[in-house]
Amino acid sequence: MQKINLNYHWQYKRDFNEKYLDKAYNDGGFQLVDIPHANLLLDYNNFDEKEYQFVSCYRKAVEVPGQVSGKSLILKFEGISSYAQLYINGRFVSEHSGGYTPFETDISDKVVFGQENLFAVVCDSTEREEIPPFGKVMDYLAYGGIYREVWLEARDKKHIRDIFVKTPEVLSAAKTLDIDIELSQPCRGMTLELRLLDHKSRLVSKFIHAAGDSAKTCIRHRLSDILLWELENPVLYTLEVLLKEGGEVVDSSLAKVGFRHAEFKADGFYLNGKKIKLVGLNRHQSYPYAGYAMPESAQKKDADLLKFELGVNMVRTSHYPQSRHFLDRCDEIGLLVFEEIPGWQHIGNEKWKELSYGNVRSMILRDRNHPSIVLWGVRINESADCNEFYMNTNRIAHELDNTRQTGGVRNFKDSLLLEDVYTYNDFLHNGSNAALELPSRVTKSNAPYLVTEHNGHMFPTKRFDNEARRLEHALRHMRVLDAMLGSDRISGAIGWCMFDYNTHKDFGSGDRICYHGVSDMFRIPKLAWAVYSSQQDRTPVLELSSSMDIGEHSGGNMGTVYAFTNCDCIKLYKDNEFIKTFYPDRRQFPNLKHPPVKIDDFIGDLLAKYENIPGKDSLRMKNVLQAASKYGMNLPLGSKLAMARLMLKYKLSMDDGIRLFGTYVSNWGGKRINFRFEGYKDGKLVKSVVKSTLESARLEVLPDTFVLKEADTYDAARIVLKALDQNGNLLNYASDAVNIKTEGPVEVIGPKTIALIGGARALWIRTMGRSGKGVVRFISEKFGTHELVFEVIKKKPD
Repeated sequence: MQKINLNYHWQYKRDFNEKYLDKAYNDGGFQLVDIPHANLLLDYNNFDEKEYQFVSCYRKAVEVPGQVSGKSLILKFEGISSYAQLYINGRFVSEHSGGYTPFETDISDKVVFGQENLFAVVCDSTEREEIPPFGKVMDYLAYGGIYREVWLEARDKKHIRDIFVKTPEVLSAAKTLDIDIELSQPCRGMTLELRLLDHKSRLVSKFIHAAGDSAKTCIRHRLSDILLWELENPVLYTLEVLLKEGGEVVDSSLAKVGFRHAEFKADGFYLNGKKIKLVGLNRHQSYPYAGYAMPESAQKKDADLLKFELGVNMVRTSHYPQSRHFLDRCDEIGLLVFEEIPGWQHIGNEKWKELSYGNVRSMILRDRNHPSIVLWGVRINESADCNEFYMNTNRIAHELDNTRQTGGVRNFKDSLLLEDVYTYNDFLHNGSNAALELPSRVTKSNAPYLVTEHNGHMFPTKRFDNEARRLEHALRHMRVLDAMLGSDRISGAIGWCMFDYNTHKDFGSGDRICYHGVSDMFRIPKLAWAVYSSQQDRTPVLELSSSMDIGEHSGGNMGTVYAFTNCDCIKLYKDNEFIKTFYPDRRQFPNLKHPPVKIDDFIGDLLAKYENIPGKDSLRMKNVLQAASKYGMNLPLGSKLAMARLMLKYKLSMDDGIRLFGTYVSNWGGKRINFRFEGYKDGKLVKSVVKSTLESARLEVLPDTFVLKEADTYDAARIVLKALDQNGNLLNYASDAVNIKTEGPVEVIGPKTIALIGGARALWIRTMGRSGKGVVRFISEKFGTHELVFEVIKKKPD
């Protein structure tokens, strides 16, 4: 097979006229673009979603080599949002409806070999009501453009069309490999040579099978010394299939193999026979400004954030099939996936349903060799029961893949279960009630049960909201996780959602953003991020819920500070004076691996040490001072009486009382206080956080990588900007402006002048088609100039 990459140098116009199909036509108005491409770079917020909903045209002159004449030429598109028509040399070739599934067209008889051919794509990015997920309102944007890769394959007329690899009996000593191979036509007299390779491309096993009289072949092969695909050791193999005739290779194809068995049961989820509680988040595939149009490295980075920084073990691709690069990375790192078809609440007419059936087929045929995928979503998210429709989607799924179960996400009780797993969006929790519904109150079925969304719109939270709201947002996620972990009936809980996202006018905060994520759109964490990251043990986590500024709180009452941490205990020091050791709150959160630590004493034994108020009296005085912080001058009667007795006993005046409050609680007019929180693990100090009032500020500029590699597409890198105080703490309300200038083969995706949001901001840069040194400068009136230098490597075509 010869693969011809077609992702660079397309001509693009934000309209369409039939004269654009004539390769001789060029009015100079075409823009030169690369794929992935967004038909319009949107504003971050405060836009009209109709702005990107228009018909546009992409053109590319493609020279088809004469030496591939006589072969099958297959043109492949990974994703165009949302309806596409393909023309070659002015003639209509094919069309595709739907922005989330790939499509291909055999163009062998449509091109002129040895000459340039004009490929033209008419891209309709309007929300056509006959195409899922459109037809009614929906809480996300579908964007527009050719936003995934394009390429041309030249293959022999007799070639391998599809490979489906199954791994039954993984718990047996000898492993079984079941392989379904579909050829383009019967290849009698030819042979199939199959080679299983390990991750270092070393041969594990080789076996040969006759192609036979049918285009479809089923092969079973026994193997030994095979490692399983596990969450912490996701061993991947590669199956290379060679179609041979007379000993010569006619065609070849590769398939990924992960030996694993995944099953949802009534009492939970099992991977390779081991019960695992699923903790996950939902992910949209969108990015600021660029919408869906981001290359491989950015897609894989999201998987890394979920697995290694957030520490979750599952992701739901809400609400559509997502980038194959994202799924590839999930395979590589051991992140489980629940993938579903496009849709949001609405079920359309018969044509709409037929396209949904096609979405089921396309999703499964594209992705069924991904070991990370453990559940197919074959129901329109949160739609009403529609028995015939969903009987068909389930039938199609099981016919195409008999190794995985199906689920169908609903948000109401007592739905008729046609799938294998009852998947339910549970929005019961309001902060003061039960965290999750009892499964027995949701469904009469004893089928496996998975919570697929929680929180989200019930408590939207911005990174720049006040501390109290950010804390409650985090605690709501934590309460749900604790409740799920305490139930043998619930397989897991997938929170809504990984990051904020752009939405339609009907949703969000009026600025076209839903602030539902545990991070913002730039993947910068909110406090709730630490709820998830604190449950892993790869790296120490110690995230405080407070900046320790009393003015952030109503009445100046700081109340209880929470530490989201995976440490065994937290030691608090105030101006180097030891206050107290605090431990995880296992009473309120008995099921979490690492409950939060509640810190509610900032005085400790200082009254006894410096005020000569000993024993129980120091405790009583501390309680009075804390009550004064909470109630001000309106102290409860008990506190007033206790204060009166203490003042009489120790001959304290009202001025003395005010001094005590100022010294040990408010610090009005006093010296700057440093609070040091030390996290200990196995008796060792592993993390330290210092909180104090601002002395100096600086800008931290941190890229995901300093090396960008351009190959099949351009590459991109994220750069995070954070305004930090002298202790490295985020300045949560900083909104300083930053100008960005670039030199060399890189440019910014989006605006060149930005403002920090809640003390932080990120941006993506992309490569520009050549190797060299890329320089990015950040210029701020307050923070000065910061410079980053990137190495850009452009890979030469094969």
